[in-house]
Amino acid sequence: MQPPLLIAFSHARWGFVYQRPQHLLSRLAGRWQVIFVEEPVHDPGEPWLEERWLDKHLTVLVPHTPLKRPGFNDDQLALLQTLLARHLRLPARRVDVAWLYTPMALPLAHSVRTTCVVYDCIDELSAVQRASDQPGRGESALLERADLVLTAGPSLYEARRDQHSNVVCLPSAVDASHYAPERLQASGSIARQVQQLQGNLPRPRLGFFGVIDERFDAQLVAQLADAHSEWTLVMVGPVLRIDPASLPHRPNVHWLGMQPYARLPYLLAGWDLCLMPFALNESTRYISPAKTLEYMAGGKPVVCTPVRDVVWMYSDAVAVAPGGQPFIEACEALLAEPPAARAQRELQMLAVVSASSWDRSAQAVHELMLQALARAREQPQHTPPAFEAPRRAAAGG
Repeated sequence: MQPPLLIAFSHARWGFVYQRPQHLLSRLAGRWQVIFVEEPVHDPGEPWLEERWLDKHLTVLVPHTPLKRPGFNDDQLALLQTLLARHLRLPARRVDVAWLYTPMALPLAHSVRTTCVVYDCIDELSAVQRASDQPGRGESALLERADLVLTAGPSLYEARRDQHSNVVCLPSAVDASHYAPERLQASGSIARQVQQLQGNLPRPRLGFFGVIDERFDAQLVAQLADAHSEWTLVMVGPVLRIDPASLPHRPNVHWLGMQPYARLPYLLAGWDLCLMPFALNESTRYISPAKTLEYMAGGKPVVCTPVRDVVWMYSDAVAVAPGGQPFIEACEALLAEPPAARAQRELQMLAVVSASSWDRSAQAVHELMLQALARAREQPQHTPPAFEAPRRAAAGG
C-alpha cells in the first residue's frame, strides 16, 4: 500500500546544516512518502525541477528558474506551481499533508490542493513573514489555514498557543547515538580528518558548532579569548548574514567553517567545554537550540548565556551565565570542576538526553498528523484563494 504523501516547503536547503527538518522528515519517510521542496535557485534558461532521491520514500526537489528574486516570492510562484503540478501529475495525485516552514510558501500548498496543512514553527519570523503585504502570505494566514501547529520550544509555544486551537510544543530532540563517545571510530577516516583540523591545537579546547549569525555574541568570544590566552576556542559553522570581518581574530581563536554532520561528534570529543555564546536580543528571544542536547549527548559540560528555553528546560544540567565576566567565570569553574561534581553533572545530562529522542518525536508527529488528517477529511474541503502572477514579473527580474 502506498504511504500517504507529505510535501514539505522549506526556506532552508536539505544539504545545509543538519537539524530539525532533516531529523523529523527523514524519520517520517517510509510511513509517509516525503517530498522536500527547496526554494528556487537562479538558472538561466527554461525552468526545470531537479530531483534528488535520498531514499525510496524521501525526495528533495530543487526548482531552477531564470528569475533572480530569491525565495517563494510572488515572481516565482507561477513557475513553481507549474513545475510542481507537472511533477506531481496533478490533479490525479492526491497530496495528503503540506508541511510548511515558512508562510511564504502557503500559495504553493494551496496549489497542490492539500488536504491537511502542518506548520512547523521553528523560530520567530521576520516582520516581513509575520505580516506580509501580499494577501494570504503572512503568518496569520498560515495559522488560519493550518490544521496542526508545532513549535520548536516552550517560548514559541507560549507565543502561539492562543493563536490556534491545535498548537503542540515539540522541542528539538537529539540523536544520542550519533554523538555517543563510545561509538566513535578512533582509527577511521573521519577521526583522521578531525585530527588534521584540531589535533594540534593546545588544550583546554572550548568549542562551538552551529550557524554563526546575528544571534552569535562575537564580542563575548573575544572576551573569552582575551581573558585566557592559554585557552583554545574552536568555532565550527557557516557565517551567515553578518560580515566575517566582524568576528574576532585572535591567535587562540580558530574558525573551522561549516563541517559535515558526521564530523561533529569527533570534533566534540576533542573539546573540554562546549560554548553557547548567544546574544540576548530579538533574534534569540524564541530560540531553542538543539545543540544543547547534542553537546550533552557527547558528555561535555556546557556554558550558555541566559537563553529562555535553555533556562526553562536544561538549567539543572547546563551552566547558565550572563555574558562578560560571569560567563568567563562559569567556564573557569567547569574546567576546574572536581571529579565528584563532574560525575553528578554527567548523570544529570544523561537523564536529560535520555528523555529527548528524535525517534520518539517523529512518532509523536506521525500520530498527530494522522489525527489532523482524519479531521481534515471529515470537514468541507478548503477552497484556496486564486493566485495571480504579478504582471511585472519577468525572467531575470
